[in-house]
Amino acid sequence: MHINDCFDGGNIEVRTAETPADIRLNIRMDQGGRHGQWFFFQLCDVRGEACTITLENAGDMSYPAGFEDYGVVASTDLAHWFRIDTTFDGQALSWRCTPESDAIYFAYFAPYPFDRHQRLLSRALAAPGVSAEVLCATPDGHALSLLTLGVPGGDKAPCWVIARQHPGESMAEWWMEGFLERMTDPEDPVAHALLERTVMYVVPNMNPDGSVRGHLRCNAKGVNLNRAWKEPDEAESPEVFFTRRRMHETGVDFFLDVHGDEALPYNFIAGGEGVPSWTDDMERELQAFKTRLAAISPDFQTEFGYERTPPGTADLRKATDYVAEHFGCLAMTLEMPFKDNANHPMPDIGWSPGRCKRLGASCVDAIWQTLQR
Repeated sequence: MHINDCFDGGNIEVRTAETPADIRLNIRMDQGGRHGQWFFFQLCDVRGEACTITLENAGDMSYPAGFEDYGVVASTDLAHWFRIDTTFDGQALSWRCTPESDAIYFAYFAPYPFDRHQRLLSRALAAPGVSAEVLCATPDGHALSLLTLGVPGGDKAPCWVIARQHPGESMAEWWMEGFLERMTDPEDPVAHALLERTVMYVVPNMNPDGSVRGHLRCNAKGVNLNRAWKEPDEAESPEVFFTRRRMHETGVDFFLDVHGDEALPYNFIAGGEGVPSWTDDMERELQAFKTRLAAISPDFQTEFGYERTPPGTADLRKATDYVAEHFGCLAMTLEMPFKDNANHPMPDIGWSPGRCKRLGASCVDAIWQTLQR
């Protein structure tokens, strides 16, 4: 029996694994030791054997409630992921399985590896009117890439869409794949019309270092990027520092930041309603966008989400709040679940890469309906 996490996005620590029936593991914390929850590992050479796997420190992670009513995802080919019945007793997360192959992978959510990220960029660049630039080198030396869809100029609205500030929220880049496939389809009339009115600035992965390291929320310096927007540090949080600088060069008329939420089993949107400059017009724009997206996709809903931030108490360290306050535009955070989507459940797969991609494609329609008004 072998347990391996020595690959892109891998995260596990072996405590004891003397028999397949009693495999005891720990989740490794992010750099800095303040966050943890993501896991991804391979189990080999136990074909046909009854395995019991326990993550002993699950209750010590950043969001223990995220493991309630949750099912681990598994795959034998890294392409097709399925859910396994999982139990959580408040401290330990455990599941049983009898692998039918020589190698099986387990993860918190379907991973989105850096190689796939690079191929996503390459496919987008093959489309007409798409260009790319490197905003900076990350602390680990990865390229932080910005895609520009359309040609700036005239009265085109500058729109920014970013994803995966928190690297363990891999559903955000699956969403981005669906969004970019739609936006670069030369035969899609909505994408074509949208790019006649706008220029889309897209950062598919804001935190490549954390993604490769197997982090939940932090970059290679241990910084939570979505708490760095007010005063980003060029050395400690260059990903935000250089993205924010580029946004001030282009201006921002629309902003969407794509995330995942560990605890809530819904797709929902949080806005910038707590910023000091919030207006009735901004409120109407926010509610209208949510209503449009709910009418387009049954996987999105408006009943459940975060509690509204009281007026004037927004945290300007967060991307959505910073952008709403400084640019006065419609700025939103889209959250997706790690669990199943409770208002439209599919128990065998739960919330999945394919459903993420379809929601990303649906958002193109909602953005078009919003910006054509």
